[in-house]
Amino acid sequence: MARLNRAEQQALTRARVLAAAQDEFTELGFRDAKVDRIAERADLTRGAVYSNFPSKLGLFLAVLVDRPGEPPQGPPGETPAAALGAFARAWIGRLPLSQESRTPAGLRGLVLAEALADDRLRQAFAQAMQLDAVLLGLALEEVGLSATRQVRAAEQALTVLHGAGQLAAAAPGFADPWDMVGVCRALAAHPGDTWDPPHLPFVPPATAADAPWEPPAAHDAVTGEPSDLGRDGVVAVLGAHRLGAAEEAVRAARPGDAVTVAVVSGDPGELGRLVRFAVDDLMACVRAAFPRRAWPRLAVVLDDAGAVAAAAGVPAGDGTQTAVRVAGGRVVARADGYGAAHAAASA
Repeated sequence: MARLNRAEQQALTRARVLAAAQDEFTELGFRDAKVDRIAERADLTRGAVYSNFPSKLGLFLAVLVDRPGEPPQGPPGETPAAALGAFARAWIGRLPLSQESRTPAGLRGLVLAEALADDRLRQAFAQAMQLDAVLLGLALEEVGLSATRQVRAAEQALTVLHGAGQLAAAAPGFADPWDMVGVCRALAAHPGDTWDPPHLPFVPPATAADAPWEPPAAHDAVTGEPSDLGRDGVVAVLGAHRLGAAEEAVRAARPGDAVTVAVVSGDPGELGRLVRFAVDDLMACVRAAFPRRAWPRLAVVLDDAGAVAAAAGVPAGDGTQTAVRVAGGRVVARADGYGAAHAAASA
């Protein structure tokens, strides 16, 4: 048998840890699971586990991210009501709907109860929810060819579905989560609203620039495909505590602009993975429920290594807010700090 190289051995070790961790978390939940026991299950040392994952929480989130459950597939909806109903069916179809919640599907219900007990994580998850609402709202606008903003309808649908998930985990057998499909279909009739945040008129304009733009290869979490960061448009680098600013770039962008949000964190093993879980979890259901023409017109790059941030010349921190306008392979405008995404997009 051929000897494994270092990268292959690391990949094998990581896979063994993830498999053992999934078994441990599924059987015992997050709180009662032990890293020492996960190491024993994988026939590895405790040090080998921690060399791949920063903490028990980081390992738990890695299980959710790396071993996702696929939502049930069905025909996509061609109207807002049909698409939002299909989205709800895909979401509910992954919940543990029996008395036994400690199944791989049931692990999703534990992430809020166990992993969000700390303010730092709660703040990142709140921002990830804002990004999720923007993505779902954009899909609703596209499928209905709506001239009004549908992010509030998306926020309401996500509130309903996350609540159903929490009850399915905490009180299995209570009510019927499938009733939420009809509730979400009804939310598609939301009249919509306008995008007019009061702070944007006071954001300073972007600074003109002329510098080469040499972005790394990237993966788009929205489409599940490679993302071309070299296209003309706007790239906003946002920290895990600043993701709500993503919509600023979308609303201020010119027709035809490519708009990308690169998500960075000072703690990619926990906060970065938490955001990845939230975005991947949402987009799996969006791709199952909405026709391709209606997928959000916003690319999301989960920049765990900080490579996009480095190309933009900024550190990868949870409070990062920097955006650049790209044209012809060069950075032609740049903005940093509060309102940066709006400033660069409207430059």
